[in-house]
Amino acid sequence: MPGVVQRGSRGRRSINEINMVPFIDVMLVLLIIFMVTAPLITTGVVDLPSVGKSQQRPGSVIEVIVGTDEKLRVRIDQQDPQPVVITQLAARVRDTQGGDANVPVVISADKSVRYESVVRVMDTLQRAGVKRVGLSVKQGPA
Repeated sequence: MPGVVQRGSRGRRSINEINMVPFIDVMLVLLIIFMVTAPLITTGVVDLPSVGKSQQRPGSVIEVIVGTDEKLRVRIDQQDPQPVVITQLAARVRDTQGGDANVPVVISADKSVRYESVVRVMDTLQRAGVKRVGLSVKQGPA
């Protein structure tokens, strides 16, 4: 540039630091927005199902028992449970139902059994077309 005299050999220096002031301003604005809107958000209420007593016990019940070792057994009408693997569970239940889709299937599991194992059994039965699948519960003191 003609007419401009630079003193020193360096000229202008570039700044190698990040300016934190705009970043802090944005964070403070977001903090205030969240603090104002947090009390206005309504919390969702989960409506959990309740357990009631059945009027009458069905005539025939197929019970799938998930043991603490996660091995499966099938009990039909209070007889001795027979072991079964999960790949054969759906076919065994369908054969036991004998084409009657109204025969209920109850899944019983110890409380120490992983939830994933119980859901896997329920999913296997529902994918096979078993319609009446339920969970066995223990009635606690009222």
